[in-house]
Amino acid sequence: MKTKETLKKGLYAGAGAGLVLFALIGLLPGSFIGGVVGLNIAGGIFGTPLEAALLPRMIVGISMVLGIMVAGLVFVVGGSLIGWLAGYVIDAIRHGKAETTDLAAQHK
Repeated sequence: MKTKETLKKGLYAGAGAGLVLFALIGLLPGSFIGGVVGLNIAGGIFGTPLEAALLPRMIVGISMVLGIMVAGLVFVVGGSLIGWLAGYVIDAIRHGKAETTDLAAQHK
């Protein structure tokens, strides 16, 4: 495994796939989950029937953004890890075949 080009290609492909999956699947649920967490935090601080004040809205908005960021992080890092592992396996298989052919050539 002298060159690790397959690892890099797998990493980039996995990151791209994770980004696409995040855009299709993870954006809306991340926002919803972050919003619910923000509502629970703001409800715990200011009381359950929340008023239309600025601070509870800011808490909910910031938690929605954090929910989106965490969902994006999970999808992109997960996709990158899966792509890197696939590249590693492909590289190991190629390197194993090269060793097998080198050993066969030495024994002749």
